[in-house]
Amino acid sequence: MRTSFNIPDELVEEFDQAWRDEGIENRSRAVREAMQEFIESHARLEDVSGEVVALVGFDYRHHDVIRELHGAQHEFQDVILNTSHTHQGEWCLESLFCRGPAARVRELTYRLRDFDAVRRVKVMVIRE
Repeated sequence: MRTSFNIPDELVEEFDQAWRDEGIENRSRAVREAMQEFIESHARLEDVSGEVVALVGFDYRHHDVIRELHGAQHEFQDVILNTSHTHQGEWCLESLFCRGPAARVRELTYRLRDFDAVRRVKVMVIRE
């Protein structure tokens, strides 16, 4: 199937460099692998139930979203135990250490992904 996407040039450049560095034969193959990894990661998050301990890490453009992010974190203070924050130029890296129902941690993760200024959200889940 052929398809097209609207992706910022700098992201395509980084992606192209990454798949070339990994020795992948072409962009189409790299996109298929990236999509498969996304599906696997998403399925794992969806499959988790019960109480969990999780680390949710994300990076974001500070000045574009900080007030909204703080608001979202307050909405999920029932599962966020603590946070760690570091500045990397105009970007920030934040980690949230969570404990609680898997469904609630999943809801938090999806909420963070809703922000345009959040670039990536990664989750490491440990079942209790």
